[in-house]
Amino acid sequence: MLARKLRTLDREFKGTTGFYVQSLTGGAGAAWNAKARFPAASTLKLAIAATVLAEHSGVPRPGSRLDALLREMLIPSDDAAANSLLVWLGGSTSSGAYHVNDLMRSIGLTDTLMYGGYLTRTISGSIPVRVDERPAFGVGKYTTAWDMTRLWRAIWLASGGRGRLRSSQRGLTPADARYLLWLLAHVRDTPKLDTSLRNERGVGVLHKAGWISTARHDTGLVFWSGGVFVAGVMTWKPYGVGVSADRLAGRVARITLERLRRKEG
Repeated sequence: MLARKLRTLDREFKGTTGFYVQSLTGGAGAAWNAKARFPAASTLKLAIAATVLAEHSGVPRPGSRLDALLREMLIPSDDAAANSLLVWLGGSTSSGAYHVNDLMRSIGLTDTLMYGGYLTRTISGSIPVRVDERPAFGVGKYTTAWDMTRLWRAIWLASGGRGRLRSSQRGLTPADARYLLWLLAHVRDTPKLDTSLRNERGVGVLHKAGWISTARHDTGLVFWSGGVFVAGVMTWKPYGVGVSADRLAGRVARITLERLRRKEG
């Protein structure tokens, strides 16, 4: 059983975890601690991008300032670009964050909060979701594995002209969503969900990670010959988390893919 196998991974990880995986073509999936709030870090740059595209008229012109900022925010995960886009949305990072939160609430993401900007440095369905263990952290940006996977699902559906994000008052057009997915296909990051899938023929991973000293996450879509599944893996340790979290994300994706291949292939 997928849930049992993934729960074993949680027990082996020395820290707090939350995950949600689900096939978007067949519906099978599993979850653990999926509604627990974690420090969001850069995972919410996906929410910023979706909000910018929802409020901008048409796909940004290649080479335009908006196109450049979206690329910088998503591909190398630049914090200054994220702050500039928040200012573009609302005139300031805090007001821009309100726009992001409004869009997230409009599609039912109630456990996600964009709280101001980033500190810049000069250097669905039938799967049960609940809170089993909540990380203890202060005020700031937060989200859950459940919310982030629903955002990915909403973007994927919008690319085909479907879903809540497409039909919301400030929704994404199919062209907007496909542009966003194209950018996400070019994300530069150390292997996480794609740790053991990078060189596998016929498998593609679109993802947006986030990390700070105490939290390390990855969320995204995994495409394979039999369909596509969404995955969100979040980790937290009060004394610091490292590459063991990346390996955990990779193992979750690998086990999910193997299970879905047997079930849906």
